[in-house]
Amino acid sequence: MGDPRDWIAATLLPGIGPVTLHRLRQEGIAAPQLLDPHFEYPSQLSLRAPAQAAIRDYQRKGNLYREACRLAELAERNGWHLLTFDDARYPQLLREIADPPALLWLAGAVELPGLPQLAVVGSRHASRGGVAQAYRFCVDLAAGGLVITSGLARGIDAAAHQAAVDQGRPTLAVLGTGLDIRYPRANSRLAEQILDGGGTLLTEYPPGTRPLQQNFPRRNRIISGLSVGTLVVEAALKSGSLITARQALEQGREVFALPGSIHNPMSRGCHALIREGALLVESSRDILAELAPLLGTFVEPPADPVEEADAADPLLAQIPFEPLPFDHIAAATGMAAAELQTALMRLELEGKVELRGGYIQRIA
Repeated sequence: MGDPRDWIAATLLPGIGPVTLHRLRQEGIAAPQLLDPHFEYPSQLSLRAPAQAAIRDYQRKGNLYREACRLAELAERNGWHLLTFDDARYPQLLREIADPPALLWLAGAVELPGLPQLAVVGSRHASRGGVAQAYRFCVDLAAGGLVITSGLARGIDAAAHQAAVDQGRPTLAVLGTGLDIRYPRANSRLAEQILDGGGTLLTEYPPGTRPLQQNFPRRNRIISGLSVGTLVVEAALKSGSLITARQALEQGREVFALPGSIHNPMSRGCHALIREGALLVESSRDILAELAPLLGTFVEPPADPVEEADAADPLLAQIPFEPLPFDHIAAATGMAAAELQTALMRLELEGKVELRGGYIQRIA
């Protein structure tokens, strides 16, 4: 891969981002060549003054050179991997997008980004039902041979990663920060569980990069770019999850959307994607069957837990996945109010229903 300091410095050049570096790559110019004092620049290549000044600074072993040395030493000290675009281990699917990162920083299993992955994204403010759905789907999908890939955010992302961790399956988190920064802090322990479980933390941002707002839309193209498909579970009409899904469509990948109640604003993004051509899915079987040709096999997931729960608990079978007044359930079941209240409290403690004033909604 050459000198890692050259790759690091190339990604730090002002005014030169992944799109420019990839365009140059397509013209036969690798990122480190920009820093080579013996490199003969093609006549059509015109770099702006700040980039030229930074290149001269690097060649003179100035500030940019010292920063590249510091970051390379930091990576070695922490056991982080640097995957350059020229590295044979660089994930092939990510190579195919319009603006692949020239350099990836990895903590954990370096081979994981090259395995078949499914991106799972959704709202950071997901409902309890949405979190439960994401968790249940990801348990089955991880068992089916897919690496669960997400962004380590609150809500759906965290549920997706946690499902894989709890099943002893590796999962991959794409960060919008440097590897040395955990964001959000509430998921710091989850990040450590991912690494302890043979998973991977991955980012294009060098150590020290803070969670800047503009980093996350850029991060999303990597989540979809690494994956054979993207599953969206609960998303508002204007959200990062929809950005990820639309990037997946542009990248020629499959997009799956979980429909929800028309009364839930977090379902509107999924419904919009379905209208735009995303595949409506009701169970993990739908996704595994669609991706089976890519995986080379089809692993039958466990029986549908909703069907099993209905068979085991007739009361639960009477409660829909959208709010229903208490009186309606009492009428449908014929149970006395006190008896029904006790039974519903039991189901809520088991995490199967949610009580909202005089309304009850099933969430699992």
